[in-house]
Amino acid sequence: MATVYVWLLVLGSVVLCNFVKMLLPSISSYLSKVFQKNVEDEMEMRAAIQAMKKELSSINMMDEFARYARLERKINKMTDKLKTYVKSRTGQQTKIKWVVNIVYYILQAVLMISLIWKYYADPVTVLPSKWISPLERMVAFPSGVAGGVGITCWLVVCNKVVAIILQAVA
Repeated sequence: MATVYVWLLVLGSVVLCNFVKMLLPSISSYLSKVFQKNVEDEMEMRAAIQAMKKELSSINMMDEFARYARLERKINKMTDKLKTYVKSRTGQQTKIKWVVNIVYYILQAVLMISLIWKYYADPVTVLPSKWISPLERMVAFPSGVAGGVGITCWLVVCNKVVAIILQAVA
């Protein structure tokens, strides 16, 4: 009964980790929206630039050169300010993405290490020895039980299989 519990626990942990990994881009974009409050200012600046460009197109450059030049300088100044906002926002998004990925991988490592630590001596499942005869000692690591599949081997195999299945589904 204990081996079934360990098998399900490891499989559930691996599926959960891979599912969360698929959601990392969505989590990053959501956190970007939460932490960035200047989006409204940026939208207002874009609308103001569009309005000024529309006004600029209605002005005759030959007749009202001074007004045309002032408005053009104002548009250029606001466009430069908008570029600075966009560059800052992009940098913040990149930082948030990195932090989310780092936190995910740290939590995944802690989960896997704690599972290995807790079930170090228990085989996840026991197979007939001749099925895995040339690799029996490696597959049984760290439990050392003949024919047993150790948790480290099970974690690696489950992680690869679940990742392949989730990529095929997505």
